[in-house]
This record gives sequence, structure tokens and C-alpha cells, in this order.
Amino acid sequence: MSERDAVLFANEAFYRAFADRDIAGMDGMWSAQAPVACIHPGWGALTTRKDVIESWRRILSNESSPKVECRAAEAFMQGDSAFVICYEEIDGNFLVATNVFRREGRQWKIVHHQAGPTAFVPTEGEDEEAPAPRPN
Repeated sequence: MSERDAVLFANEAFYRAFADRDIAGMDGMWSAQAPVACIHPGWGALTTRKDVIESWRRILSNESSPKVECRAAEAFMQGDSAFVICYEEIDGNFLVATNVFRREGRQWKIVHHQAGPTAFVPTEGEDEEAPAPRPN
């Protein structure tokens, strides 16, 4: 598996933990070694791991939290760092999201997530599979 594929796999695992309301899985996605931050739509910035994980615990344990599906994920690589830009579909509406990853050993851990409104709607052919890789 290429490093780009590994980052996209980690991104998919992040959204799988989200969809499955898997609090332990979400906790495991986030770096325990590097600074982390998260900006949920409409929230202020969360800048400690404790606050980030607590926010996810609250979101994932809330039965009325919406279902989120990742679409059109594209990874951008830079050594031991990478970011993924994707679209989150929620009840037919879309947010654009950026997920920043850091390689820790053989795993990619998320260090930043931010999602916000967008007027862009991915076309029907775009899904969670990334487009053809771009050169580094």
C-alpha cells in the first residue's frame, strides 16, 4: 500500500468511527504524541486532546447526531505529514472538511479536523475514493 493510500485508509477509518459512533475508535484515530486541534461547524477551536476527544464523545453518544458520509477524499502528502480534503454529506447537504495527519511509526494519526459549510456539491461520480494520485 502506498503512503497516499495509507492516509486515505486512515481518513476512511476516521469517518467509519464517526458513522459507527465508535468512541474508542475515534479516540484511537487521534495523535497522543503531537498537539491536536478540532473545529466542528459552529464551534470554537478545541486545542487540547482532552477537549477534542470529549467533543467527539458528546457527538458520538448523542443519538440525534446526524449521519455523515465522506465523499471525494483527496490526499496531499508532505513527508511525515499529510492532509485530506473531502466533503461530508449530511442529509443531502455538504460541508467541506480538512483532516491533517501525522505519521507515527507505521500509522497515520489525525492531528487536526475542521469542517464548514460549502456551496460546492460533489458530482455523482465522486465518492470517498480519491482521484488519480498527484505527483508530490
